[in-house]
Amino acid sequence: MRPTAKSLILDLLSTLRRGSMPVRALVAAGNFFGIEENALRVALTRLLARGLVERDERGQYRAGSRAEALDRWIKRWRTLDQAVRPWDGTWVAALGITARTADRGSRGEPLRALRFLAFRELVPGVHVRPDNLAGGVAGLRGHLSALGLAPSVLVTALHELDRITEARARRLWDVRALGRAYREARAALTASEARLPRLPPREAMVESFLLGGRTIRQLVLDPLLPESLVPAAEREALVAAMRRYDRVGRASWASFMRGFDILPEARTPADLRIVERVGGLEGVGT
Repeated sequence: MRPTAKSLILDLLSTLRRGSMPVRALVAAGNFFGIEENALRVALTRLLARGLVERDERGQYRAGSRAEALDRWIKRWRTLDQAVRPWDGTWVAALGITARTADRGSRGEPLRALRFLAFRELVPGVHVRPDNLAGGVAGLRGHLSALGLAPSVLVTALHELDRITEARARRLWDVRALGRAYREARAALTASEARLPRLPPREAMVESFLLGGRTIRQLVLDPLLPESLVPAAEREALVAAMRRYDRVGRASWASFMRGFDILPEARTPADLRIVERVGGLEGVGT
């Protein structure tokens, strides 16, 4: 699956440590993925109008302030071990939203915010996740609010579930599939890391963008379940592999960036498309 014009623009601009990118660089990068110049310019205009992209005094582009909260969340993939704390068995619950009543209107946004933070529906109207994230319930309230959750949704701690409900809650995530996905992603990174230096520059840029993006999406959207549900070792091994791959990917893009006088990027350009999953930025990736 190739990036869209909008997702490519946001993904490239979000990699910049500082400074901005000329439109001709965005057009050139779009060409790598079969995106026509006109489509890219139209997407850029729309993103600019929505405040997701800004133009500087030189007429170059950078990520806008509306995209900053999401970008900060994306960058946490490097330090996922710092995002969790020991779990004492308490759950966090969001009350009052059901999949049946949610639609693409205002009630759809809360569901997307909850899914982004790995909440699952335990019973109709009650979405839960383990209370094992740093910051606790208050921290989750803040994250959910930033991602578009309405203030009317009650987010609270949930204690002392009965035995049957507790067992059902622990089965809401497919932990075997999670472990398998960690291993498969790490194997793909290892193989690509060995292959990239031998590829033509353009092919290396495209491969690192697509694979790096897929892996970062996987990490950012990881449910970060407690150790008693999913051993953290395989997730941590994937993070370490992605850190190595990030260095190789940046090397693949370095010549392209220098050719447009773009300052060194903070991370490898990657096909994240996280914006498509968050209600506050609905439609950005379409």
